[in-house]
Amino acid sequence: MIQNNKLTEEQYTKNFCDIHPPFEHDEAAAIEANRCLNCYDAPCTKLCPTSIDVPLFIKQISSGNIKGSAKTILSANIMGAGCSKVCPVEKLCEGACVYNFLDEEPINIAKLQRYSTEKAMEKKWKLFSRKDSLGKKVAVVGAGPAGLACAHALSLQGIDVTIYEKEAKAGGLMNYGVAAYKVTSQFCKEEVDYILSLGGIKMEYNKALGKDISLAELQQNFDAVFLGIGVGVARALEIPGEDLQGVEDAISFIYNIRTNDYSKIKVGDNVAVIGMGMTAIDAATQSKRLGAKEVTLIYRRTENEKPCTDVELDIAKLDGCAFIWLASPKEIVGENGIVKKFVCNKMTLGEPDVSGRRAPIETGETFSLDVDMVIKAAGQIPFENLVKDASLQNKNGKINIEKNGNTNLKGVFAGGDAVNGGKEVVDAVQAGKDGAKGILEYLDI
Repeated sequence: MIQNNKLTEEQYTKNFCDIHPPFEHDEAAAIEANRCLNCYDAPCTKLCPTSIDVPLFIKQISSGNIKGSAKTILSANIMGAGCSKVCPVEKLCEGACVYNFLDEEPINIAKLQRYSTEKAMEKKWKLFSRKDSLGKKVAVVGAGPAGLACAHALSLQGIDVTIYEKEAKAGGLMNYGVAAYKVTSQFCKEEVDYILSLGGIKMEYNKALGKDISLAELQQNFDAVFLGIGVGVARALEIPGEDLQGVEDAISFIYNIRTNDYSKIKVGDNVAVIGMGMTAIDAATQSKRLGAKEVTLIYRRTENEKPCTDVELDIAKLDGCAFIWLASPKEIVGENGIVKKFVCNKMTLGEPDVSGRRAPIETGETFSLDVDMVIKAAGQIPFENLVKDASLQNKNGKINIEKNGNTNLKGVFAGGDAVNGGKEVVDAVQAGKDGAKGILEYLDI
């Protein structure tokens, strides 16, 4: 039965505390930093979408230059603190560490990055100086990673930036779309405040594109516009029973956790989560941590083809989640309008296509689970109507861009999930930097 108030306040606090605690003391960070081999043409830097000079910032830590280390990181990635918490480093920088080929633990790059950047935020180090205002104005739509990165890069060069954000807080995915035990709302506020402390950036909250403001207005009132509107419309399953009470999309579920007291979030005893991406894992693990007795993740392919990382999967395993592979949703059965059973098709994999990937095929067999809650995490789709209404060239809602974020509309740039359909936070940050570069070229600065 779906209900709230399943755990004590102490249990909630324990279940949603920082899953990746920082170094306990400075010496521990120095010891880890001194393990780094300072590789020439470092593979860790090559695999960072924002090209952080990893060997340099680690060497700066080992020599005691923490402020210099923080500047190295934040110059490349102004959201380096947040990315240290949410980046899938096992397939990026840490996955590329040469220690992996020596059968040793890779350098804990993320933890070292967190060490430096959190010190910078805690001590409010002023690592950047803004140039004098040039009298140019740019509107940024969306205060997520792409928008914030773009705004910061523009403001550094003396551009006056106004960010329009549809929510009451900035941070985008970081604040509303990831598990609360990875990044707290308080941390998001501190990171945003640190970014805005540069000056020259004005925030306009509760202002949604297409509702409170229009692209035409922004084009008229600003010298250029950057769209970092992300994605956020949950993909429908298009199966019977999808509208029953107890069926919820993962984005809304996580959003509610991020914006409410844990004890007020309702969760079922027996929860099925459809999907195996990071959002699915976050929804499943948080269901467990809210007091669900059984949580089962269902994916239509095999474990070898899962979109989440092994680290994410291990979190779900440690939290006691169950997994069913090669299964797809067929029907949600209810009683008196409330979810009671979840019926799935058993799947098999067909012959590889031209890309080498094998498509899942129904076997004709089905099975059912007794559930009282179903969470849909089968992906998100772009804001297609919003994009089309703005006359932006797009592919199924994903905005088409050229080099450095140029769209088909003069003076309008875009980047992040609104363009790529949904990648990592670090990719959005780089897209924001690219967009800022394009805008500066457009303004001839």
